[in-house]
Amino acid sequence: MNKQLEKMKKNQEYERRKRIAEEKHKEWVQKKREEERRERKRKVSKEMAEKATRELEKMRLREKADIKYKEWLKKKRAEEAEKKKKEKEKEKQREAELQEKRTRSEKIFKEWLQNARNKPQPALNGCGFPHGKSTGLY
Repeated sequence: MNKQLEKMKKNQEYERRKRIAEEKHKEWVQKKREEERRERKRKVSKEMAEKATRELEKMRLREKADIKYKEWLKKKRAEEAEKKKKEKEKEKQREAELQEKRTRSEKIFKEWLQNARNKPQPALNGCGFPHGKSTGLY
């Protein structure tokens, strides 16, 4: 009976230790799971923060590029406007020079016409004396 009682005590002690070990194991597994869950959560939040930072940087770069493009476009349009203005000025200058040339030509022509009326007519060429020189035919 003592043996049986001792065996029973050992069995109970074994069961108690086994139960305690299982509880400790369960606690350890639960802590481990909780820790892993926290670690995953931390990683996800870190990734989200990095992603948000990258997106923000991309937006800044896009805005910067857009501003530079607008400045370039504005400068290009100003250059084109200046070029057109210069072309118009050159065209006006050419037109003015052409008009001045025409006016001068007309004035010179009128003067020549006036002088041509007042000039004496050359004598008619006689036979054998064209331009007042002997040709040797007659």
